Amino acid sequence: MKTLPMYQVDAFTDRLFAGNPAAVVPLAEWLPDETMLAIAAENNLSETAFFVPAGEAAWELRWFTPAIEVPLCGHATLATAFVLAEVLGQTAQTLTFSTRMVGDLTVSRDAEGWFVMRFPRRARNDAAIAVEPVAAALGRRPDEVVEFATPGDTSWLAVYADEADVMGLTPDFGAIAGLPPLNVIATAPGLSVDFVSRMFAPKAGIDEDPVTGSAHCSLVPYWADKLGKTDFVARQVSARGGDLRCELDGDTVVVCGQAVLYLTGEIRLPE
Repeated sequence: MKTLPMYQVDAFTDRLFAGNPAAVVPLAEWLPDETMLAIAAENNLSETAFFVPAGEAAWELRWFTPAIEVPLCGHATLATAFVLAEVLGQTAQTLTFSTRMVGDLTVSRDAEGWFVMRFPRRARNDAAIAVEPVAAALGRRPDEVVEFATPGDTSWLAVYADEADVMGLTPDFGAIAGLPPLNVIATAPGLSVDFVSRMFAPKAGIDEDPVTGSAHCSLVPYWADKLGKTDFVARQVSARGGDLRCELDGDTVVVCGQAVLYLTGEIRLPE
């Protein structure tokens, strides 16, 4: 049997059993796509990240849910940077990840040890979106629904008046999957943070994602316009919960988080 190392990391948290768990699989060369998808399905986490070396302090990086390959994943990028720095001994100040759909991403560390990721800002589309189907799918009527998109990844933001509205949603995942976008993000002003969110992506095989770094590529531009500021403290109010620091820097969304190692293991594959 062929064996591969695998690590499971809780991302966007400083303690175990919180944040968003991601699997990270270092590779010497790419496996067939169907094998990586099968590993991700077997892991049954929201994402499994695979990476191969691509030069000094540089790697190619891909992310798979149990159902599909996704164009961008924040928490699994954070988990990958954590594994490289904290487990595999990578000492470079900046790690560069080459991706197939969103170009090069960089991750560095700040003075407090948080991982600082730079992602592409999603563009807002101004087309009117009917509120009623979203209200039916989420179990509560939002004040507005707006669309953000990058190639291959469209998100609808359902905006509510306060944090309790978002926490009290009763989503119908089948109805959410029947809506046009890849995912639906519910958001509202927070009580102790700038804004809160929950993210639903049943089309990608994830009913509710615990903490979603990539969702903030839409959330940060929205709240920057709404609140008239560019620096934010955010919380995803899923059952596990997770904390993020974010900044809007022109066309870049900076997402910062912490992570902890949960599991070190070995995958066995047929030759």
